[in-house]
Amino acid sequence: MDLTSVDELLTTTRSVRKRLDFDRPVEPELIEECLDIAIQAPTGSNQQGWAFVVVTDDKKKRQLADLYRKGAELYIQMPQPERDADDVRTKQRPRITESSMYLLQNMHKAPLYLIPCIQGRVEELPQFAQASTYGSILPAAWSFMLAARARGLGSAWTTIHLFYEKEAAEILGIPDSFTQAALMPVAYFTGETFKPAKRIPARELTYWDGWGTTR
Repeated sequence: MDLTSVDELLTTTRSVRKRLDFDRPVEPELIEECLDIAIQAPTGSNQQGWAFVVVTDDKKKRQLADLYRKGAELYIQMPQPERDADDVRTKQRPRITESSMYLLQNMHKAPLYLIPCIQGRVEELPQFAQASTYGSILPAAWSFMLAARARGLGSAWTTIHLFYEKEAAEILGIPDSFTQAALMPVAYFTGETFKPAKRIPARELTYWDGWGTTR
């Protein structure tokens, strides 16, 4: 494999908010191509219980965007972790907040949403089964984002609408037996490329043969 290209794809696939092109239509065939790639992701016990809802209807997009905004009102009221001023996450917070507010106000303009779903409900499952359930849809959703990025499409991983998951399911007719995992606005992105994000170095988060043991 061309590791340079692969590494660039993996390190520059961002949650795109302010650079979504709201004016350019997205071809349905391109979304289907990305989903064909997405379902090659791991699936617990080979259940392949995933489903993907693509939303292009303007009325339904606005209804879902309204749920997203209502969820954001609840999220904003939740206590946030306190971190030192020199923490990389603290320094990034103003920029993330600004772009999040932009998406909050404009998400309904995206050409389409993608809602990845998985068969089953996790509320009453033991922990291993919860992990297996989400482990069968989140890798597929991430693979979709990677495939989309490679084709000039941007997407943003959002979950705040899940405060009102039942209402979203009613809008789209999603059966009660399926769990929604995210809501992704999808559009072509503007500009040339993206840069790797500033992260806490992996070596500071990696332990060998036991918690707290570094190499």
